[in-house]
Amino acid sequence: MDFISGLLLGFIAGVAPGPLLTLVVSQTLTYGAVEGMKVAVAPLLTDVPIILAALLIGNALASQPIPLGLLSLAGACYISWLAWESFTIRVDDHTNEQMAKSLRKGILTNFLNPHPYLFWMTVGTPLLLKTWATGYWEAILWLFGFYLMLVGAKMGIALLTGYSRQFLHGRAYLWLNRCLGMVLLFFAIVLLRDGLTLIMDGLSLG
Repeated sequence: MDFISGLLLGFIAGVAPGPLLTLVVSQTLTYGAVEGMKVAVAPLLTDVPIILAALLIGNALASQPIPLGLLSLAGACYISWLAWESFTIRVDDHTNEQMAKSLRKGILTNFLNPHPYLFWMTVGTPLLLKTWATGYWEAILWLFGFYLMLVGAKMGIALLTGYSRQFLHGRAYLWLNRCLGMVLLFFAIVLLRDGLTLIMDGLSLG
């Protein structure tokens, strides 16, 4: 049952719109499915410190939202840069996979997005601790199911996008990347708004 719960929650998180999923699609369209899949595995490399932070200082962060606000502002700046890359992409860029740097982009995007921190502080950690109370194997199965679907869903989207990539050429390719740049810019604005709200809330508490 814990494994099924992890699978369901991981699938929801895996297909939920967000900067990381948009980056999966963008990198896949530009450089191919392998590069999109590199972005998809970023949570496997970033979430351990995020979970530890939620376990160790989650309550402190919840009562002092300024650090999360600053993180959100940094994320807004980085996502804006990714949006700019999508706006200025050239047709011949998709042939140069050395320019992709997909894994690094995925890691930075996930680290600078406050939403994984909020998820683990409010939903993930309580569920993990509750599962751990019934047995450590149950907690391991829950985590395995969660990340299997979180990463697997994004990899599946990368593969589907990679298949459609072969039909996109010239202006269609450029305009689709610009549309993805608009989506990334939207998420940057959301992160900017959230960051300013968190900082204002923190200042009012102080």
